[in-house]
Formats: sequence, structure tokens, C-alpha cells
Amino acid sequence: MTFDPVQAVRLAHETLDIEAAALLGLKARLDESFAHAVAMMLAVRGRVVVMGMGKSGHIGRKICATLASTGTPAMFVHPAEASHGDLGMIKAVDLVLAISNSGESEELTAILPVLKRLNVPVIAITGGIASTLARHADVTLDSSVEKEACPLNLAPTASTTAQLALGDALAVALLDARGFKEDDFARSHPGGALGRRLLTHISDVMRKGEDVPQVRPETPFTGLMREMSDKGLGASAVVDAGGRVVGIFTDGDLRRLVEKGIDLRSACAGDVMHPKPRTIRDDALAAEAASLMELHRITSVLVVDAQGRLCGALNSNDLMRAKVI
Repeated sequence: MTFDPVQAVRLAHETLDIEAAALLGLKARLDESFAHAVAMMLAVRGRVVVMGMGKSGHIGRKICATLASTGTPAMFVHPAEASHGDLGMIKAVDLVLAISNSGESEELTAILPVLKRLNVPVIAITGGIASTLARHADVTLDSSVEKEACPLNLAPTASTTAQLALGDALAVALLDARGFKEDDFARSHPGGALGRRLLTHISDVMRKGEDVPQVRPETPFTGLMREMSDKGLGASAVVDAGGRVVGIFTDGDLRRLVEKGIDLRSACAGDVMHPKPRTIRDDALAAEAASLMELHRITSVLVVDAQGRLCGALNSNDLMRAKVI
């Protein structure tokens, strides 16, 4: 066996060209059947049951996952297992999305009559538009390709790409028709980066209670420094008698005062604070705090309630620990 790097790159280019041509051909054939399929899937009261054998089954599992994560309840049922009991998972309120390049997969065609008796509608994604699957389907989406990218024209390559693209097209059309938004997507992906950004509120990650550094304007400078050291935020809020924020003092403010040679021994917090600091509401998203810090090039922000009273604080390290940034 010899390896030819030039041949490898040439075949890679050829593969991509063939699969790109297959997708363009698919686009040219899309018609009212696609819109009919989307309408059927929107109207289903149960779940979209995706089925497929072999490579089509692998594609089906991915399509199923995409549908489920974008607002269309879906599950995958293996056709071979369906003939041995799993068909009981499919109800009359469901819809079957059956995928087969040839449209003649024995395990799949064997259960089509049963699905008909159950009055379960069937949408087919197949390259065999005159196949058994196509004849039994209520709607057929043509996924045929001129040739596979495999040099032997045997391994499913361009055909599975076409199937996957049709599945994605269905999911996107359904997503749009349902009015599915970013926050809906986040609720389906609470463990992902987007979920954390769209579901994590400041109140979930901020420092609270005794962990929030705060002093009154009349607090001596030594007391201010002690509060900052004890709480480890790199800053301290300055609040009035009602707990409303009137200022902030940060490590950066200290450095600038020292550089100016100002005598701080007789100063109090009100003398050195930065008045009217930027604050953020506790019911805002943590991602908003990250944007605020980035926009104004600050590393910490004070959190206030609806009445403007100090109720928390957080810095960029808190947001990183929460994996918001």
C-alpha cells in the first residue's frame, strides 16, 4: 500500500465537488411537496418518529436530534426493532419520517402496511421515487443523487449528505414556523455555552450578603482598604444610609492616587470614591454584565435591586467560573 498525498487532496476536492453538486440538484427539485411535509409535521399532535436502516439510520438519528432541539418533539425508532415490539412506541397521533436511499430497505418496507393500518402518516426521504417506500408515503421528498462521491459509486456519501441536508431544511422551516427563538433553544441546551449565556442571571452568580464589600461615605480610608482586602473583589461599593450605591473605589483608583502622591491617611471613602458608578440589575442576564464590563473596560460591577439598593457584586472571575465568558 502506497500513500500519494497529491491523490488524497485531489480526491478530497472531487468529493466536495460531487456533494456540492448533489445539494444544488436537491435545491432545484424542492417543490410544494416540501411545504406539504412541513405542514404535516407542524400539525402532528404526537411526535415525529424518524426511521432508517444502516447509514440512513445514522443520518436519521442526527435529524431526530436536530428536530427535538429546535422545538419539534421527535424520537428515533430502529426499523428492525420495530418489527420485534418497538412498533408499539408509535401511536396514531405520531408521524413517521422514513429515510432510505433505495426506498426498498426490507426492514422498513415490512412495517409500512402496519403504519397504514394505524393511520400514521408517512413522509419519505428517498432517492427511489418509484420505490415501495415512495408508493406508501403520504409525501415523498426526492433525495436522489447523480452519483456517490465514493470512487466505486458504492459507499453512501453524496446520498447521505442529501438526506442530512433535507432533514436540516425541514428542521429550519419548522423552527421558523413555530416562532422558535434563542431563549427556546437555550432551554433545550441548558448545559451548552448558549444555554449558560441565555439562562444564567446575575442573581445566580453574584456575590451576596457578607461577601459584598461595602462602606459608608464617612468610613476612614483604612476601613475602606480593610473591607477591600477582606472581601477580595478588587473594589468596594460606597452606599448611603438607605443602602443605595453612591460610589465605588477600586484597586485601579488606589494605584492612580498613589501615583499622584496624594496623602490618604486622613481621607474617607467619600473623598476618594468614583461617584455614580455603573451598576446592573440583579434580574439581568449574566451575559449582559459581561458585555458591560467589556464595553467599559472594567473588571467588576455592582448589582442593585429595583430600588437601586446594593444587593450584590461580581467580577470577571465570577463570570468565568460560571462559564458565561
